[in-house]
Amino acid sequence: MKLYHSLMLLALPVLAACGKPQPPETERRPEPQVAAMREAIAQPLEQAKAAAAATEDAAKAEKAALDAVGQ
Repeated sequence: MKLYHSLMLLALPVLAACGKPQPPETERRPEPQVAAMREAIAQPLEQAKAAAAATEDAAKAEKAALDAVGQ
């Protein structure tokens, strides 16, 4: 019986040192990158708006030039 108690006393600190294992790095969820996604969506929209405004300005200038020649 003394051997059994000795083994239990030796095993107790080993078992107490065990903790909950941390999940590996690949199993953790990635951090959300909302700002990067929002910028990636907004950048082409801004470029399209700028292109549309430039096209409208060019059309107005062409119309003004044609009106000036026609008079």
